Amino acid sequence: MRLKINHVTRYRFAEPAHFALQQIRKTPKSAHHQRVVNWRTEVTGGKRELSFEDHHHNLTELISYDRDTTDLEILCEGEVEIDDGHGIVGRHRGPVPLWLYLSTTPRTEARAGVRDLVRGMDMSDQLNGLHRLSSAIREAVAYEVGASEPDWSAEEAIEAGRGVCQDHSHIFIACARRLGIPARYVSGYLMLNDRISQEAMHAWAEAHVEGLGWVGFDISNGISPDTRYVRVATGLDYAEAAPVSGMRIGGAGEELDVQIDVAQQ
Repeated sequence: MRLKINHVTRYRFAEPAHFALQQIRKTPKSAHHQRVVNWRTEVTGGKRELSFEDHHHNLTELISYDRDTTDLEILCEGEVEIDDGHGIVGRHRGPVPLWLYLSTTPRTEARAGVRDLVRGMDMSDQLNGLHRLSSAIREAVAYEVGASEPDWSAEEAIEAGRGVCQDHSHIFIACARRLGIPARYVSGYLMLNDRISQEAMHAWAEAHVEGLGWVGFDISNGISPDTRYVRVATGLDYAEAAPVSGMRIGGAGEELDVQIDVAQQ
């Protein structure tokens, strides 16, 4: 399947932003059952300083703002071809050792709620066990748009009993690591069946399964990624795969508008 993606992010500031640098992770990866046919990033009110591949193989662009700007727009668009790998990404590659994905982060700490979820979980068949884990998380934490805060940890979402795809992914990662299975966070695009326009990128998780390598789990939708999913960035948690991160001086009174269109070509 070939998907066309148009991702526009607009910032408006009541007071000028004197200086800012942002890392942008919105460019898909050409690997693992997907091929980037074409892609471009265009910045209005700033400029692209450089681009680089980080240790997770995320293509990261560094963007600076024009001095004292009050408006900034970032356009990312292109086409990506997806083959159905039934959620299987494959063997681990790159400079990062596999054991790193067993590391605990503040968002994926295995506290009481995580320990309760995995207690008695049978992982003799890892693949089926991880699918059961995904279902258990979805039953324990209801998907609810706008129900959580961006910096919530897995434990906070479990305590609240509600969350979004980011929270489901952090809980799954925390549980998998607690069970001794390497896991990572994935940020990407998802073609929805009922509409083209969206307001945010999607998130899911991947676990390293014996004999298969990395396998994706979209906990919120209860499936493994198919040809509607475009992998963009991976990391230990959201912080390392976030579409935008950085710093700014000035720019009080921020208004943010995001529009993402994902459609089949």
